[in-house]
Amino acid sequence: MAMATTTSCSSSATATPLLSPTTPSLHTITRIPFISATPKCNRPITKLHVSSNPVASSSTSTSKPNQESIFFDGGAHYGDLAANLLLGFTLLWLPLTLASVFRAFYLRYRFTNLRVTVISGLTGQDRSDFSYKVIKDVQVVPRFIGEWGDVIITLKDGTVVDLRSVPKFREIAKYCLSMVDKESSGVSKETNATDGPKGF
Repeated sequence: MAMATTTSCSSSATATPLLSPTTPSLHTITRIPFISATPKCNRPITKLHVSSNPVASSSTSTSKPNQESIFFDGGAHYGDLAANLLLGFTLLWLPLTLASVFRAFYLRYRFTNLRVTVISGLTGQDRSDFSYKVIKDVQVVPRFIGEWGDVIITLKDGTVVDLRSVPKFREIAKYCLSMVDKESSGVSKETNATDGPKGF
């Protein structure tokens, strides 16, 4: 026991000269020579002139099959909010007024050539996307003498998506049905191409 304490004292005694000011510090700054990232080259810079048809290149770049283009992006019709605010002075209509305020500020619909998107929530964190391939039926219900309306989309799995107070609801419903027909014709062409003559 006594020997262990003497060895530790001797080791601490030997460690003190290492930290004395006469020994060089480990934290001294060494200067590293700067290496240039670009190699030195004495060749002259030449310009390359390429002749091409810019119209043909732009047409090939715009004809990408998976490029998404937006048909409609917006919220509920402003007339729905105005009508419900006027009727909200009666206590009976107050819940419907609150629902229309929520739709006006926190609900967005987006129809593109690839999918339908419904964005809701205070910060837009609730998002529902579905492709036109899964749509079975699209129906419309006009509201307020046909200024806006509800678009009711039935999916193939039986889910009913109710989009309320949609402006231009008839055009959007026609667009959805045309995209469904386009998707179904594309799927039928693919199945016909894979179904070949069957042998033995």
